[in-house]
Amino acid sequence: MYKFSEFKIETSVKSFQGDKIRMVKILNKEIVIYDFKIEESKVQAFREKGSGKCLQLQISINNEKHVVFTGACGLIEAILQVPEDRFPFTTTIIEENERYKFT
Repeated sequence: MYKFSEFKIETSVKSFQGDKIRMVKILNKEIVIYDFKIEESKVQAFREKGSGKCLQLQISINNEKHVVFTGACGLIEAILQVPEDRFPFTTTIIEENERYKFT
């Protein structure tokens, strides 16, 4: 019988480190963003209204790594414009007019 390790299978899925943290816990605080990925949202309500996308951010706050999930269209649009060679970077996420944005 074969062992799985003998197949030499590599996956390309990004995995982030740290516990999930809610957006409200990091609002108005300086964070470091290391990486991100965008996938289809698993939340039915977000698929029906909005972009249907889910942004996952690998961040650290107070030197602890966390993962943040959001469907915020403004953050998705902004993070896609950051050049790959500019990661990691510091930012603060604020809420303005009921929308999140990087500062």
